[in-house]
Amino acid sequence: MNASPTEPAPPGTDKSGPSAPGSAPENRRRTRADRARQVAEVLRQQIASGAFAAGLLPNERVLIADFAVSRNTVREALGVLRGEGVIERRQGVGTVIVRRPYEHTLERLTGLAETLRTHGEVVNQVRVADVVRPPGEVARKLHVPDGGRVVYIERLRLLDGVPLSLDLTYLAADIGEPLLAADLAGRDLFGLIEQSTGGRLGSASVTVHAVSGDPHTCELLGIPAGSALFTVERLTRLPDGRPVDLEYLRIRGDRLAFRAELVRAADPENGAVRQAGTER
Repeated sequence: MNASPTEPAPPGTDKSGPSAPGSAPENRRRTRADRARQVAEVLRQQIASGAFAAGLLPNERVLIADFAVSRNTVREALGVLRGEGVIERRQGVGTVIVRRPYEHTLERLTGLAETLRTHGEVVNQVRVADVVRPPGEVARKLHVPDGGRVVYIERLRLLDGVPLSLDLTYLAADIGEPLLAADLAGRDLFGLIEQSTGGRLGSASVTVHAVSGDPHTCELLGIPAGSALFTVERLTRLPDGRPVDLEYLRIRGDRLAFRAELVRAADPENGAVRQAGTER
């Protein structure tokens, strides 16, 4: 097999030989595929963050200058994004963004419709809504005693008519049973819970993984089997700390991006508090 084409390191790079111990690592020649992947990743993140508001990527000449790479590298990077269905080339128009993932912040406890209300209409197809005996792990996390019951709600969630996520939700019985007669198709569960209890929810623990989707889930979400999904586990509590809502979400990786602003509060070496946005 032939080796991948390589490109020279950026101008000014020292290519004199191996670095001395403790010095910066040597900049070795990288394959065009390496550089194309780098360009595609930066463009992908720009698209997700709302750059290129007009819906068009810059032309090849601008991208070549911006990334300091060859025309072939830019074309290979654009090919990666076309293969993912993010962009397409339109004759006489240019490179058009055809799918932009929506951002969901992890900084506030919000429902999906609350987060995405400015992007379109969220509709829920309710597949199951019933009182059930919970699996052991669910019972443990919701503090349900042996023989106890929970409310199980399964919804396929669509944004502007396109599947976005499959949500499996377990609710403490006293919290969930009043919701069985509520508008589960048109409302977020968080809002319904707060309306039913007369108070605000408190906090939540969230775990996010990336997986390849199983055939059944992908079929429901309208994507090929094995497509990238986010799996989210969220355990939500009342202000007094009682866990009442355990959700397992399967979210299309091409339609949602998670965002958070994080602050490094203390230096792990000396414990000194550091201001957000400053550097040593």
